[in-house]
Amino acid sequence: MKASSQGIPLRILTHNIRYATTSPFQGERPWEERAPGLLNELLYNTHNQDAFICLQEVLHNQLEDVIFSLNAHHSCASTAKPGPPNWAYIGVGRDDGKHAGEYSPIFYRPSVWKLRQWETVWLSETPTIPSKSWDAASIRIVTIGVFTHNISRQTGLTPGFEAAHIILRKIHEYQNGRFGRILSGVFLSGDLNSQEDQEAYTVLTSTDSPLLDSAKLVNSSKHHGNETTWSGFGYEGLEPGRIDYILLGPRAKYVTTEGQDQSWDMEGYAVLANRFDDGVYNSDHRAVVVDAMLRS
Repeated sequence: MKASSQGIPLRILTHNIRYATTSPFQGERPWEERAPGLLNELLYNTHNQDAFICLQEVLHNQLEDVIFSLNAHHSCASTAKPGPPNWAYIGVGRDDGKHAGEYSPIFYRPSVWKLRQWETVWLSETPTIPSKSWDAASIRIVTIGVFTHNISRQTGLTPGFEAAHIILRKIHEYQNGRFGRILSGVFLSGDLNSQEDQEAYTVLTSTDSPLLDSAKLVNSSKHHGNETTWSGFGYEGLEPGRIDYILLGPRAKYVTTEGQDQSWDMEGYAVLANRFDDGVYNSDHRAVVVDAMLRS
């Protein structure tokens, strides 16, 4: 896909890959058995795409496996500058701000995207240091990147999320900060651990938010794959649900899928399978994929 006067064709893939536990649930296979299917999913679904890969629950050894696999099998994205289009990532372990604990990394091709700025924010009363909110069961983070497309020079804000009010404040901060004048679009992706009638989703998609649910911008008859994004490993006794999202903004510029003055022109929405003929779940979550045109 090539950048054009109409904008940038962009693929966004988000997947909670389930951390590499030493005490797997019933039906869950070790990471060593889950990894091949998951890595092939990432490779196939970002082949020749101006893509971002946003992952959650990634331990350091899993991070190393993902980046090694992407760079060992990379192929040239069509809008890339000359040179090897190796993948890079932003993100840190949530426990110490370095390598300990789960990452929420964002992977991108430096040959396609120039990283302007990035940060990890802890969703707590002390957002700049590794910490847990008083009412949270675990440490929660958001990884934020500002990227400029190397050919079109369009700039966008890319957070991978695990909470709500703090994230909205950060988006507003960036929109009103030094990048606000050049931001073409914003997307927020990840495991929200919230269904549509629960607080995190309703906050992030309220009329006070600049974000819209990408699934709602594509007619449901044109969705590909499953509706639910959390499946479990088959023995949890819980109903599957849609708790993983890709949200697009800013809302203010969005008109209709036929309009000309909009940040995003939706082209497709999919929830991918996480289990095939071998019976191995690559995760208890399914990947969500969005294809969209980012307009200037």
